[in-house]
Amino acid sequence: MNKFRAFILLLIAFTLQSCFFAGAAAGAAAIAVVYDHRTLNKMLNDADIANKISARIRQYPSLRNESHIEITVFNRVVLLTGETPNPAWKQQAEEIAKSVSEVTRVYNQITVQGPTSPLIRTSDSWITTKIKGQMLATEDLKSGSIKVVTDNGVVYLMGIVKREQAEVAVDIARQVSGVQKVVKIFQYRN
Repeated sequence: MNKFRAFILLLIAFTLQSCFFAGAAAGAAAIAVVYDHRTLNKMLNDADIANKISARIRQYPSLRNESHIEITVFNRVVLLTGETPNPAWKQQAEEIAKSVSEVTRVYNQITVQGPTSPLIRTSDSWITTKIKGQMLATEDLKSGSIKVVTDNGVVYLMGIVKREQAEVAVDIARQVSGVQKVVKIFQYRN
């Protein structure tokens, strides 16, 4: 299994170096699904929750046009990241997320500032890809139970893991260049 992970990591690296970033991101997403240990029903439920929140946020022109808000859902826990220039809009996005009945918890990490540039978002995607690749290559790490989100150099780790797995994941993320801070949003199992 370790050789397979190394091959996938190498494949992603070559693809990214060839400037096929979108293809690599899609490939990395496909790989993440293969290693995701949630049931298909739970993955679909999380996707449905994210879509509901996104549709509700798009109904507000200030949130849709003047903010950059990303919605990540793992096991009915919502992470809001991105930027908005108005603190009231940040709170409004959180209330919208909380209004979806299936949501168990909302972490609002939206920063109050103008939207980041496409260059920063590309850098964030690259950081996420490097972390996921390192996790895949790490033996004994159940990386499919961990969701990695990077926003403006801050890495958020979500998932259902044992505490030891969480610490391994945090160590991997901290060692990747460009990472400013690592935030754990784990649900622990023993």
